[in-house]
Order: sequence, then structure tokens, then C-alpha cells
Amino acid sequence: MAEILLFHHALGLTPGVVGFAEALRAAGHDVDTPDLYSGTVFDSIDAGVAHAESIGFERIAELGATHAERRGQHFVVAGFSLGVLPAQRLAQQHPGVIGALLYHSAVPLSVFGGSWPASLPVQIHMGSDDPFAAEDRAAVDELTSVAGAELHQYDTAKHLIADPSTGDYESPLAARLLARSLEFIADLPKT
Repeated sequence: MAEILLFHHALGLTPGVVGFAEALRAAGHDVDTPDLYSGTVFDSIDAGVAHAESIGFERIAELGATHAERRGQHFVVAGFSLGVLPAQRLAQQHPGVIGALLYHSAVPLSVFGGSWPASLPVQIHMGSDDPFAAEDRAAVDELTSVAGAELHQYDTAKHLIADPSTGDYESPLAARLLARSLEFIADLPKT
């Protein structure tokens, strides 16, 4: 069993993100899904991003760090799109992180200190033609050059493919993303 801190995307803590967490729990993991928007959920990515901008991206990453204080000594971080901000910040800065799952996005290493911790496994999932992910290509290339990094690309132009509460959901791709995530978690060093 792993402890997992899973951060939602720009739409908020949608039923789809909660469902993904439930699937991880069904596999035997302890999953915390912090609500960085205090209950607000949006219908469009643009509206969600505008809300995130009003909070401040740095503040969103800080909120993630606050939730990490409640975790055990060793945990996995995961984030969907906007949720990659707090997940990656924790991965780069918190000594208790044992693995990182980054869905649909990545942040340049320089944003959170310039380097990736030695031997910290990371798995990145994104659509091969996702226009949002295309903006993060340089950050993805940088991350995939570190030891222990895996990149999984899916043949789609959609963004939030693992969230069934969005129009981007693609069931076969979501199933593959979940299966790969569970394999990644299972392969992490036991602490």
C-alpha cells in the first residue's frame, strides 16, 4: 500500500478526479484528494484557469505543500494538469516523496529549484496531440532526461482523458493510464 496525495486539475475536484482516487483506493492505496478550490468546480478549463490565476499559481503550489504536512513520512504525489504544480513542487522539494505521477502537464525544473532529486521516479502521461501538453513539451523533455523517468503518450488531442466528468474522457486510454500508474506505484521502493 502507498500513501498518495492526488491534486485536481483546473476544473476543480470533479467527480471524475474523486472516481480516479477511488480506483487507486480499490487497489489498496491510501489516497488524499485536497480541494484546492474549496468546493468550487468549473465547466470549462478557461474558467478554471482564470480562477487559478485569481488565487495565484504560486499559492496553489503552497496549498499542496500544506497538505503534504499531514501525510506520512513516505508518499507518492500525483497531479492532473494544474495539479502538477503542487505535485511537482513537492517532488522537487519534499524529502518524503517517493514517486511522482504527472498527468497532462509538466513544469520546468527551474520553477521549483532547478533539479530533480536523484533516484526519484517520475511517470508522465499526456496526449500526443494535446494542445495544452504541447505548451509543456520543453519541460517534459527536461524531465524525461532524468534517471527513473517514464513518458507515456496517448494517441489523442484531448486533455483530461482520465476524468469521466469531462468531455475529454476516453475510457480505453483512461484504463491504460490507471493501469500504468498502478504498476508504477507497485514498483516503488518499499519504505
